[in-house]
Formats: sequence, C-alpha cells, structure tokens
Amino acid sequence: MAFEWLTGERGATVQCDLCPKVCVIGPGERGDCRIRVNLDGELRAVAFGLPSAVHIDPIEKKPLNHFRPSKRILSLATTGCNLHCRNCQNWSLSQTDPEEADNHSLPPDKIVSLAKRRNVPMVAFTYSEPLAFYEYTLEGSEAARAAGLDTVLVSAGYANPGPLRRLYKVISAANIDLKAFSDEFYREVCGGTLKPVLDALVIAKEENVWLEVTNLIIPTLNDDPAMMREMAGWMVANLGADTPLHLSRFTPRYKLENLPPTPEETLRRMGEVAREQGLHYVYLGNILDAAGQSTHCPHCNELLVERRGYIIGRQVLGETGGTCPVCEAEIAGVWL
Repeated sequence: MAFEWLTGERGATVQCDLCPKVCVIGPGERGDCRIRVNLDGELRAVAFGLPSAVHIDPIEKKPLNHFRPSKRILSLATTGCNLHCRNCQNWSLSQTDPEEADNHSLPPDKIVSLAKRRNVPMVAFTYSEPLAFYEYTLEGSEAARAAGLDTVLVSAGYANPGPLRRLYKVISAANIDLKAFSDEFYREVCGGTLKPVLDALVIAKEENVWLEVTNLIIPTLNDDPAMMREMAGWMVANLGADTPLHLSRFTPRYKLENLPPTPEETLRRMGEVAREQGLHYVYLGNILDAAGQSTHCPHCNELLVERRGYIIGRQVLGETGGTCPVCEAEIAGVWL
C-alpha cells in the first residue's frame, strides 16, 4: 500500500517524505532504504507483508528491561534500512534488496493469528529497520493492538515527525538506538544525522510510548566519557532520569572488523559515567554481568529483577505492582 503523502502522478518522479533523506525517486527506481520503489508514479513499499525474519524471542532480547519481563514476543523484519551503519549486526537483512531475500508471506492479519496460535502476547518489529518498512509496521501494529496484543518497535528512530507520531499511537514500547551523541559519527559511520533521532526520542515520550534507549559502545569511535556525559545529561533533561539506557559491547562485524571488541572495563566505566549524570537505570549488554543486567531500586538498591543474559531469576515487581518491596518507591515500567 502507499499513503496519500507518498503518491504522485502516474509515471512521474516522486519524493518520499518518510525520513529525513526525503529521497527523490524516478520511475522504476528505489529509495536509499532499498524497499521503497516508484512504480508508475506511486511509491510502494515492496516488502509489505513479506518478512525475511520471523522468530519468537524473550522481551529482554529487544532489549527491554522495564516492559513485561520474561514474556515472549513475536519478532518480525523485512529487508531494508534507511541508514548504512558500518557496524550493522543485521547487515544481511538491512542492506539487502527484498527480491534477493528468503521471504515469508505474512500479511498483518496473519501476524495476529500466528501470535495467538503460539500464545505470544506481544509483537515486535525489529532486526533491520521497521521505519523503512513503515506501512507493514503500522498496519501490523494496528492489527495487533486491535486484537489486544502489545506492540514493540526496535528502531534507529530515523524518520520524520508526522509518520512517527502516527505510528507511536499504536506502539506500546520502543527501544531506540542512539548510536552516538555526535552528528559527525552519524554522518561518517551511519550515513545519517543526529537531530532526527533525538527528535524521535522526545516524540516517543510525548506520545506515551514506554521508551528505552540503546547505545553500542565502539572502541575509538564513541567510547569517549565526555560524549557519554553529554548524552546521559541530555537524556535526563529531555527524556527523564527513569528512562533505561542499555550500553552494549561492540564485537567486530560487517565493515568494522578492523576494530577490537569493547573492553568490559570500558563498558562498566561508561555505565558509571551515565549514572553519575543522574540516570537511574543503566544496563550493560553483550557481556556476562548479572549486576550490570539486573534491575535495582535506585533509592535503596534492593534487587528487583535478577537477569543472567535472557534468564530471569528473582522478579518481585509484578507481585508488588511496580513498587520496591523495601522502600515502596515507584519503579518506572510496565511490570505485569
């Protein structure tokens, strides 16, 4: 399908207004994301209903640590992305044309039936870039919400405000990848810019989406404590101190195989810097660190949700309705 703002006269060049790249696309050509094609003057998302990845994951894999812990989620992705990150872990999906992929036929109404058949209470659009396959993400989320399922967006957040607001209205929770607090990094490493991502984060809060943020720490590129201080300070001021931040360890892949893995001590130091700026919930990912992955009360340090990778041990917040059993502080999140 195509939306009204994405259509033009038959046979004409069209401009896509979905993301800040605003691609001008000639007849038969495709946008920078690979999946939005000008077919006879109408911009079509040709991967609509054709996911290349369909899996059932733990919610912690998204990662979401404050949204229905230990629940399972149906995860979907087509090919395509409007960024071209040199470190992309899912490059075989994100940087591939849909006709070159092994696709499944799964239109939006079938998403709901599959989730219910597998007794899964949530649906995630994830892995590559759900904003590039926007129409599928939107219609799938609308169908899931109408059927009583929660919806999750895992995204780089690189889209224009209008489409974002429309989508966020049917999204329950999101993890947005804030790749660095540097416009230069976005231009040189990702092929994008920083400000639209910051806007996407603020808009998510304005639209009452439960929001968590991920930052992949890459040696020599965004592992500067001064950058982390600036980013964490911005998060506290614009998103709130209760917004969880996931700091993930980089491992060499795609076009950055020349760089080493992030030292674990670097990840822990960056976590300390983020907490020093006032963030209440900072998690360490892609390392075996139960303390860095578990949720503690920011007021009394009581262990509330114990995690070892994707395995949940102690979990008291669902029982208490979201308050610390020791000091009775309200713990931000969705716990049931």
